[in-house]
Amino acid sequence: MHTLTMDKGYKVNQKRIDCFYYRVVGLNAIMPGKHTSRRNRALRIYPYLLSNLKVERPNQVWATDITYIPMREGFMYLTAIIDLHSRYVVNWSVSNTMDAQWCKETLEEAIVSYGKPEIIKTDQGSQFTSEVFTNYGLSNGIKLSMDGKGRAIDNVFIERLWRSVKYESIYLNPPDSGIDLYQQMDDYFIMYNTKRRHQGINNQIPAVRYLAEQQRAA
Repeated sequence: MHTLTMDKGYKVNQKRIDCFYYRVVGLNAIMPGKHTSRRNRALRIYPYLLSNLKVERPNQVWATDITYIPMREGFMYLTAIIDLHSRYVVNWSVSNTMDAQWCKETLEEAIVSYGKPEIIKTDQGSQFTSEVFTNYGLSNGIKLSMDGKGRAIDNVFIERLWRSVKYESIYLNPPDSGIDLYQQMDDYFIMYNTKRRHQGINNQIPAVRYLAEQQRAA
């Protein structure tokens, strides 16, 4: 918009366009902002538990997060839960809204399928600090670990998952509808879990690492 305005002979800086004129004429992007998880300062924040912790077995630490998914028209949201030891995605879900109940149900389904983790790691977004989510985790004996200020690097595993999902699937083939998105994600996560090798786990396949070590532990 700044370039087009300058081309028409108007001398105006980009900051004034971004911060003033967009607001005056009511222009907004159709895409959601980057902040899919916003902190609610009225809710309790739980301490970070992963300092100097060696993650050495499945179900020791799970991590979960939310990202937005661009579509041909509009967008939806994706949440996933990943086992940090194996990089195995134990559950995922798509929705057109972000709420705590959705996140809680995604965790609940993962526990039904794979048992409960010792620790679940999240950011300080309101979905994860809500009583709906935290009470469910605590009632199942799960320790809650939340990223603090300056600990963005600790979410690297699930951020890499989001990058893989978007660059290997979504950006190449933007879905037309929620149904298309669900099927596309179902196909992608089957591939991710059962066929894709990961350098971070010595080029092993997540499902092989997760299930083999689960069997040994049993």
